[in-house]
Amino acid sequence: MSVRTPLTTVETVHENRSWLFTVRDQYGEPDEVILVPCEDGVEAWINRCTHEAQRFDTGRGVAMRDGQLICPKHGSMFDACSGHCDNGEAAETTLPSVDITVDDGTVYLTDDAVTFAHEGGIDGDDESDDGPASTSHIGF
Repeated sequence: MSVRTPLTTVETVHENRSWLFTVRDQYGEPDEVILVPCEDGVEAWINRCTHEAQRFDTGRGVAMRDGQLICPKHGSMFDACSGHCDNGEAAETTLPSVDITVDDGTVYLTDDAVTFAHEGGIDGDDESDDGPASTSHIGF
C-alpha cells in the first residue's frame, strides 16, 4: 500500500486553477508536479510540456482555457483530465501523470515512484522567473 501524503484540497485547486509542488524520485532528483482542476476533481501531471520540456507553471499558475493546459512556448493545448494533446508541436503526446487520491475533499499524493518534497517549484524562488523563452518575433 502506498503512503498517502496530504497536499491540498480540491477546492483550493479549483479556486486557484492549479497547485504546484515538488517531488523527489527514487534517486533524490527533484521534479515539479501540477494539480489542475478536472470535471470530477483534480488531476496531477509533471509540470512540463512533452515537446520541449517547457514548464506550464513557473510559480504564477498554469495558463488554462476551456479545460486545457496551454504550453506558454508554442501554444500546444493538453486536456486537463486526460493529459492528451491533439494540436501544435506536442500533438499526439500525453503528459506524464502522477498518482493522487482524493478523499473527502483532500488531495493526497499516492505515487510510489516519488516522495513529496515541498509546496511550490524546485527553485523555491519562482518570482524571479522571467517566464518562458519565446520563439515569437512579436515585440511589445
